[in-house]
Amino acid sequence: MMLVCYRHGLRVSELIDIRLADIDLATSRLYVRRLKGSLSTSQPIEGDELRSLRAWLRERSLDGEAAHTPYLFLSERGPMTRQALNYLVSQIAGRAKLGFKVHPHMLRHSCGFALANKGYDTRLVQDYLGHRNITHTTRYTRTAASRFEGLWR
Repeated sequence: MMLVCYRHGLRVSELIDIRLADIDLATSRLYVRRLKGSLSTSQPIEGDELRSLRAWLRERSLDGEAAHTPYLFLSERGPMTRQALNYLVSQIAGRAKLGFKVHPHMLRHSCGFALANKGYDTRLVQDYLGHRNITHTTRYTRTAASRFEGLWR
């Protein structure tokens, strides 16, 4: 869940709303249904993410009750909820001893910053995150000092 959330820059509500039908394992694509008026897209699933999803689907198939829900991610009580995801993230952060409060939306921000720091075009990052307005994307393009290295070589 955390890898999918990070890789696709998902909001919590978008992550828990992923359906089995949104995943195409044959073509390694994920349909990202954006909320809050954002633009929905089909995005590639990378190798490690694809392996993780296949492993989860195998595990999920062992639960007879899981066959009756269209949602990808489940909790012990059925489809994953916002509260359950917030709890999981806080537990993971505690075990990692990060020393600060962590919330799931940080994964979306991390995705935006990672893409910007790799030098991807702001418009591409905008489309990937589903932003309608580019001003929401420009927060991620604040220049990291390391991006200046080799600028005039």
